[in-house]
Amino acid sequence: MFDITAIGELLIDFTPAGQTERGDMLFARIPGGAPANVLAAATKLGNRTAFIGKVGKDAFGSFLRATLDKLGINTEGLLADEQVHTTLAFVQLDEHGDRSFSFYRKPGADVMLDFSEVRRELVEQTSILHFGAVSLTDEPSRTATLKTAELAKSLGKIISYDPNFRPPLWDSVENAKAQMLRGIALADIVKVSEEELELLSGTADLEQGSAILAQQGPSLILVSLGAKGAFYRLGELTGCQPTFDVKTIDTNGAGDSFFGAVLHRLAGKTIEEVRSMAREELEDILSYGNAAGSLTTTRKGSIPALPTEPEIEECRKTVPLLIKN
Repeated sequence: MFDITAIGELLIDFTPAGQTERGDMLFARIPGGAPANVLAAATKLGNRTAFIGKVGKDAFGSFLRATLDKLGINTEGLLADEQVHTTLAFVQLDEHGDRSFSFYRKPGADVMLDFSEVRRELVEQTSILHFGAVSLTDEPSRTATLKTAELAKSLGKIISYDPNFRPPLWDSVENAKAQMLRGIALADIVKVSEEELELLSGTADLEQGSAILAQQGPSLILVSLGAKGAFYRLGELTGCQPTFDVKTIDTNGAGDSFFGAVLHRLAGKTIEEVRSMAREELEDILSYGNAAGSLTTTRKGSIPALPTEPEIEECRKTVPLLIKN
């Protein structure tokens, strides 16, 4: 049995790694892809996990499989495409550590996953199925992802979803919104950024926007607010949990670390138990997630930057909260 199974993209993030002596920029090869990052975070915290997806039958794909294997993530559902290369993304960081992406994916192996290739037993044997919207940008991965989520829902699994809007991967904002909303309709737990909340709900107001999304089906909605922490809606229960005052150098993977830590704490609960959580329990879970996300920003990379359980608890005990108006 698995606590969490994720379906979606697994790719290479090339992140800035200094310069040569003559000033040429260097990039480090970092394993990435939001669903894989979420799994890696949860696995590092002790969950049993499995990944469903596709990479190229190339050196990058072999590296990514080895990375998941080393982390302890089950890779029986990870396929290698002999015709299409592993997807690549180049990450640029500004002076605040915030990132932008350039993708090499026309197509990439991650979008070539067909529903017929999805190992049903990995869905049947999990408690939570997690997916994102990057795999909804193209066929056949769009149908494979949505049908897998529908299968999991029919089996009574908890569905976790992160829209993870990446504008360069979509042909239009209108299509992106339409496809991302299909994921919202299937999900029990949703994490969005402020930008994604406004895109999908039509308003930047946290209370109103989350209420609009909740009407489409999700029980728990989380809005990641960066240095301002995380807003939550669980039914009529709403609030904001502050994050921790750390020295940020790289925000890559912070949201995935946060979400992976939250899912780690929710693993083992039924959806009814999630819906009935008291404010105190939910805010404790979000404090845990915020600590994980905050610590991830203090290191470079995504998966390599993920914190351990003792590091998270130490952060919660010793690092002051960052209070932003």
